[in-house]
Amino acid sequence: MNDKHLDCVVIGYNELPFERYENFLRNYGEDSEAYRDLRFSFINVGGKKLDYTGLLNYGREQSQPDVRPSAQAEFKSGDIPNLAAVYLTNFLRNRGYQAGYINLFQYEKEKLIEYLAADPLCIAITTTFYVVNLPVNEMVEFIRAHNPKVKIVVGGPLIANHARNNEGDSFSAALSDMGADIYVIEGQGEATLARIVECLKNDGDLGAVPNIAYFESGKLQRTAVKAENNSLDENFIDWRSFSAETMGGATIQTRTARSCAFKCSFCNYPSRAGALTLTSLDVLEKELDSMHELGARNVVFIDDTFNVPFPRFKDICRMMIRKNYQFNWFSYFRCSNSDEEAIELMARSGCKGVFLGIESGSPTILVNMNKSATVQKYATGIELLRRYGIMTFGSFIIGFPGETDETVEETINFIRDTKPDYYRAQMWYCEPGTPIQNERLKYDINGEGFVWSHATMDSLAAMDHIDRMFLTIDESLWLPQWSFDFWIVPYLLGKGISLAQFADFMTQSHKLLSLEIASVPEHEKNRKQQEYLHNIASMAKTWTSVA
Repeated sequence: MNDKHLDCVVIGYNELPFERYENFLRNYGEDSEAYRDLRFSFINVGGKKLDYTGLLNYGREQSQPDVRPSAQAEFKSGDIPNLAAVYLTNFLRNRGYQAGYINLFQYEKEKLIEYLAADPLCIAITTTFYVVNLPVNEMVEFIRAHNPKVKIVVGGPLIANHARNNEGDSFSAALSDMGADIYVIEGQGEATLARIVECLKNDGDLGAVPNIAYFESGKLQRTAVKAENNSLDENFIDWRSFSAETMGGATIQTRTARSCAFKCSFCNYPSRAGALTLTSLDVLEKELDSMHELGARNVVFIDDTFNVPFPRFKDICRMMIRKNYQFNWFSYFRCSNSDEEAIELMARSGCKGVFLGIESGSPTILVNMNKSATVQKYATGIELLRRYGIMTFGSFIIGFPGETDETVEETINFIRDTKPDYYRAQMWYCEPGTPIQNERLKYDINGEGFVWSHATMDSLAAMDHIDRMFLTIDESLWLPQWSFDFWIVPYLLGKGISLAQFADFMTQSHKLLSLEIASVPEHEKNRKQQEYLHNIASMAKTWTSVA
């Protein structure tokens, strides 16, 4: 790639420094639902609030007090190739454009400055993980400060959500707040980005590019809608072409499908992504071959329903066994679409852990969620996964319409009985555009976002239940969301921390977090906190440093 003739630079992810994000949410009040939700993701150590990635780094620093930590040795959330950024870069390069990408904005600002100095036609910002404009605002301001001429393009779920949830002046205000130049409004968007680049390259008319919005003379303009249907087979990633940018390729994520075959009533992803589309097994094999040649040791499949269709899933496992890649791999997994043969194939093909979107241990709430699953299927699946040595993480939602004290108790009992290795319970987020919103009258739903009520519960009561769950469930370890989540596990494997070492770290972290959530006398809290921090520092001495 010739940096002097860059057409587009794609920015993958901007995780705000935790202290800044914590301050942002604290403005809503420490008793607010949003802040209480965040409280399950950090530890207060001597006045400094550490998320779990920060706690990992703290442990390593304390274990080697005489060694000055380097940026390379630092654990970083999201420090594997951002799939959206790599995919878009790959898409553009395959069409003859000069493109590069920034993986982590906070850690690669100098690289971005170099890119900006080369006067690219545009900077493309993905928004896969953002629910507010704040991370985008920071990047736009930075880009403007270093190159006021470059065009800034923003697309992805955040823009789609603004388009779906806002109309007229409110939509215009949401985009204007970001301060970018062009906004992509399309469930896929990669073909639209390529058209934008071509338009800018030829000094063309943006009005002729479909699926975008932009400001002209202070007024928001929207172009014609033209749905994309980009082939997954034709646009697979040959990871060998990114060898210099993948930091050795220890851990790589990919997808084998687009959209989801199910229609859970709390999720709008299928409506955004369209019909389920699958990569062929031959093409997937080529992509995995390229990962193998690059030296990948851990692979994350981000498909929402990796084991659907079920026969195809078994064929994927058989293919990985036949190829003997020796990958550790991780994925989402639906116990409702499984049997013992599939789980045996998973184990033989290298599966080390699965994300189980269980959501509730109550049959009533599962029906309300349109989950197409039963409690018994989940219980059987977890037991089989445990039998074959596959780590399990159960994700739960508390407070969904119809939730009562009794249904929460059913979820607590389910976790205690099935004992997933890790779990997390999050308060239901009342999101506009999800199918359950069509039943607001039925459930007497009021409010939105973090603050809501319905006929049988409100958001503050749901948070109280989550506090109680955390403090009373001993059979499974809490896994936080901010900066960590289940997907940190393959990343840490790539950095030399084994699954057993991770479990030891999480055990001590769980104890530390309990001191934050429970009412513990200050002197006792300080004493126990020092004990648990010392334990983490001691175990950090055994972590193998992998560059």
